Amino acid sequence: MAELYSQHQQTRAPHQQLQPRAQRVVKAATAVTAGGSLLVLSGLTLAGTVIALTIATPLLVIFSPVLVPAVITIFLLGAGFLASGGFGVAALSVLSWIYRYLTGKHPPGRISWSRQRRSWRARRER
Repeated sequence: MAELYSQHQQTRAPHQQLQPRAQRVVKAATAVTAGGSLLVLSGLTLAGTVIALTIATPLLVIFSPVLVPAVITIFLLGAGFLASGGFGVAALSVLSWIYRYLTGKHPPGRISWSRQRRSWRARRER
């Protein structure tokens, strides 16, 4: 059994060799330190969020008659500007396509392709 174990260790790649105990301890200590630090930062962030919410809630309640309509107005203005811009881009692209189509500079599209296909079928059936 010991021979099989030693053969198995010899066939392993160098990075798969068993690590010394000191190296494993250092890795574990590093992992615990990093994990603990992140856990502390997470707790501080949660505490700060709760404190900020506790302080901001009365202000939001007091100013809500002004803030809610202001937020709704800003949202509607933004949505209107976005829709207007989108419709403008769509209109310009349609006008550009119409111009290219009328001047004969358009690439063969779906309509032209289907016309060609019908004419090919008609020629084949004759």
